[in-house]
Amino acid sequence: MKSEIKALAVILVASFGISALVLYFLGIPSFIPKFYALAMSDSINPCTFVIYTMLLIAISVREVSRKRLYIIGSAFILAVYVSYYLLGVGLLFLGHYIPLWIAGVFAVAFGIYTIVTGILERSRIGDKGKIRRRIFSADATFFGSFALGVVVSTTLLPCSAGSYLVYATIIAHGSRGLAFLLLALYNIIFVLPLIIILLAMGSVSESKRFSQAMVRHSMELSLVAGLLLIGIGIWILSSG
Repeated sequence: MKSEIKALAVILVASFGISALVLYFLGIPSFIPKFYALAMSDSINPCTFVIYTMLLIAISVREVSRKRLYIIGSAFILAVYVSYYLLGVGLLFLGHYIPLWIAGVFAVAFGIYTIVTGILERSRIGDKGKIRRRIFSADATFFGSFALGVVVSTTLLPCSAGSYLVYATIIAHGSRGLAFLLLALYNIIFVLPLIIILLAMGSVSESKRFSQAMVRHSMELSLVAGLLLIGIGIWILSSG
């Protein structure tokens, strides 16, 4: 338990320390608290760990080498990043027409939904059986894993749509160029836990154990994510 908490702490410190510096040098330090709350609610999303655990299990069954692990894992993470960034671009155009107070209400509602589903231990992912079959049938190549990442990214939407839509709505009301940059930064934070698991754990078995540990603590992670969303929603509503 302690080792899992330490590993998660390293992920969070690395993620948000770097992002805080970037936001500071961009001249928007006042945006750091909002960014922290929204990005953290997505970065520790249990659904991401569930999908990644499936991939790691599929890799371990095939007994691939460490080099092959890095190829498959990096392709999958890259696909998730690209898919989510493109989705975010679409949300930016949508968010431009959404009043901030609506984003605040949505954040509170989605935060409550996240907490309730976490306590009840109900999955917010679609058809797990179908996802599992796709993962185990995918080719153990860069392009096969990339294609898989694009496909399964859509299964994460019910989990991350809340944070992402609220974030896109907030940044859409500013400069378009800055919004694209902030979107890229957000998605780096979104996939950073997967990158750290891939590179820092040392082997398929260690990566799988850590990812599974995060899944076992999905209720706690859902509570944290939900509370962060509710907090940012109340903050938006009170400042509107």
